[in-house]
Amino acid sequence: MTRARSTLIDPGATPYYHCIARCVRRAFLCGEDHLTGQNYEHRRQWVVDRLNELATVFAIEVCAYAVMSNHYHVVLHINTRESESWSRDDILNR
Repeated sequence: MTRARSTLIDPGATPYYHCIARCVRRAFLCGEDHLTGQNYEHRRQWVVDRLNELATVFAIEVCAYAVMSNHYHVVLHINTRESESWSRDDILNR
């Protein structure tokens, strides 16, 4: 059953979160797929670039990351001070 983010994340308890995203059906995110012989290594930089881009949009800092062949890990820090300084227009633009 799904739950609202407000019940999952409590920056008052801790502003640091370890998140994982995984590919399904044995799909490859990066590296070489030994079943098909296709190489997806070029995607690794895409993931890193996207993480950095999203960190500039949201009040999130990427503390650490690891991009693996079929999943990735990120350790994120919620910067509440930064988000509290945003005006309504800043929020709408983001």
